Amino acid sequence: MTKLLFWISAGWIGYVYIGYPMLLWALQAVFGSSPRKEPVQPSVSLLIAAYNEARVIGEKIRNSLALDYPEGKLEVVVASDGSTDTTAEIVRSFAANQPGRIRLLDFKKNRGKMQVLNDAVPQLCGKIVAFSDASSMLAADSVRVLVQNFSDPRVGAASGVYRLLKKDQARMGSSEDLYWKYETFLKVQEAKLGAFTGAHGALFAIQRELYPFPSADTINDDFTIPMRILERGYRVAYEPAAVAYEEAHEMEGFSRRVRITAGNIEQLRETKGLLFPPRPFVLFCLLSHKTGRLLVPVFMIAALVANLFLLRQFLYNWLLLGQAIFYGLAALGAVTNLHPKFLRLPYYFCMINSALFAWVYQAARHGRAIPSRIELDQLGKPAANSKPS
Repeated sequence: MTKLLFWISAGWIGYVYIGYPMLLWALQAVFGSSPRKEPVQPSVSLLIAAYNEARVIGEKIRNSLALDYPEGKLEVVVASDGSTDTTAEIVRSFAANQPGRIRLLDFKKNRGKMQVLNDAVPQLCGKIVAFSDASSMLAADSVRVLVQNFSDPRVGAASGVYRLLKKDQARMGSSEDLYWKYETFLKVQEAKLGAFTGAHGALFAIQRELYPFPSADTINDDFTIPMRILERGYRVAYEPAAVAYEEAHEMEGFSRRVRITAGNIEQLRETKGLLFPPRPFVLFCLLSHKTGRLLVPVFMIAALVANLFLLRQFLYNWLLLGQAIFYGLAALGAVTNLHPKFLRLPYYFCMINSALFAWVYQAARHGRAIPSRIELDQLGKPAANSKPS
């Protein structure tokens, strides 16, 4: 039984990170297809939810105004979520100089990002709503390339991709960059199967009339919004040519990993919508990609404990040595920057998986399965430096 536990645990970890990508690639090679794309230019509202983003909001607006898209068909709307710094004043000054191109929705009370989006979307003018984080800078052609996916009437939402800047200036920048390249590969294959279930908050777009108005306590708006559109029978496209850039340090922080974990757990609620009418590819990808990773940290511990009970057997002695080296590098990576950079990967892998246990702690502490984003932020940097709640 101990051997069985070890190999089930090791097999699950191997399937999630190696087996699933290989199987996914094979499936899309047989069953995959891509949406039709034509050079259309519908009216677009670029919506930026912002809470205390005075540090970056001016640069974000200048970046948005420089997009390669017809001026009369693009409005930039900043929804301030009760900001207590000068975010609203900065946006207001841009709006005064660019009437009709920049709009401020100044909500006086901080209520959380999802509630702000729900209140802002009905006030937008564009046929397409593009969502983007305040700290994400967009490539000049990103919106133009992204909306071409909507020339296919089956497409209800489309996601761009983001790339990291200044990754060498962030402690885990190289590991984060490698992780997102791996994620991008998975998302491209899932999209070809019509089973892409989320989007990147840095840049994604939807048909405005399909906006689903999720509940205010939703954590991952960039998953829930496209997922609800997918459940209605539309397709979610993935467009690697539509690029958003974010500085690597913006993507770091343990609290962010805990929020991602909480969001993945929240996403389990959506599986019921895939059962009838049955969406087998979507359900397969969601369970293998999102749910599968939630179980990895549990199986990591199970594999280690089982291996300890299998000492004095030649094969398992070597396997335990391998685990000891891996976790030893992870421990060293927690206290120092290892070189060469690939030696930092064990720490990064353990860090992102340990977020599950931090979520368990927060859920138990606050007495509910999905703690609020503010509560999750208590595990990391101060709320004043965090993104909209």
